Amino acid sequence: MSDGSVVFAVSTDETVDAVDARPPARRLPTEEAPWVRRLLIGLAVGFLGLFLLLPLVTVFMEAFRKGAGAFLQAFADPAAVDAIILTLVVAAIAVPANLVFGVAAAWAVAKFDFRGKAFLVTLIDLPFSVSPVVAGLVYVLLYASHGLFGGLLQWAGIQIIFALPGLVMATIFVTFPFIARELIPLMEELGNADEEAALTLGASGFRMFWTVTLPNVKWALLYGVLLCNARAMGEFGAVSVVSGHIRGYTNTMPLHIEILYNEYQFVAAFAVASLLAALALVTLGIKSWLEHRYAGDLAAGHRH
Repeated sequence: MSDGSVVFAVSTDETVDAVDARPPARRLPTEEAPWVRRLLIGLAVGFLGLFLLLPLVTVFMEAFRKGAGAFLQAFADPAAVDAIILTLVVAAIAVPANLVFGVAAAWAVAKFDFRGKAFLVTLIDLPFSVSPVVAGLVYVLLYASHGLFGGLLQWAGIQIIFALPGLVMATIFVTFPFIARELIPLMEELGNADEEAALTLGASGFRMFWTVTLPNVKWALLYGVLLCNARAMGEFGAVSVVSGHIRGYTNTMPLHIEILYNEYQFVAAFAVASLLAALALVTLGIKSWLEHRYAGDLAAGHRH
């Protein structure tokens, strides 16, 4: 009995010595050193704090610098109310228009092969590479009274530049890639198998779209709409060129902020800017909530 105990003790000591003698775990070739990870995380957090969070916090601090009364007074100005309403109207027109175009363009690119397909994709990406100011200037050259179609428009009694139609057209131009670009990669990944099966079972084209295609891409579509809406409300360059800066008539919120700032009405300018920033944060919050709430559906969609 005692001999057995001695053997067990010796075996245990030998096992411990063997464990202690093993070399330390080696880092994988693709794994960074701890100090490198900390450095990269610190750089990312510092960059975000300096260039994103700090300006955003400054906007709200400046908006309330003279108290809540001065903040609310900025929105008592009829010009500010008109700018807010006009911004929402422009977004309410431009986003649905881009929704229709984006779905149609994504469907054409992802589901069909045709001559000029690459050129169509290039045109969809064009607003990403063209300055919004240049886009606005092109609309002025085409539709202003002295533009290419100006005489015809005047004869028909239609005003585009320095009016709501011009604002909507410029906003559509700078925002239409967002929805299409969200949908095209997903539709290409999904392929045509589900649609072909639906057609084989006797579904019409309209029913196939509503019961098969749309459910498969609904999350990408929603993300595209949210991004498109955020950009539409915050667009400045193209809208500035075609608006004429007519206070109470063609000034959206970004243009109204610029006018207030140039007139040294800093609190009012930052108050309206804080509203615009709040709308962007709400958009981001909705997107994050949807990702958290429907994470399972999103993962299932990608697996599908």
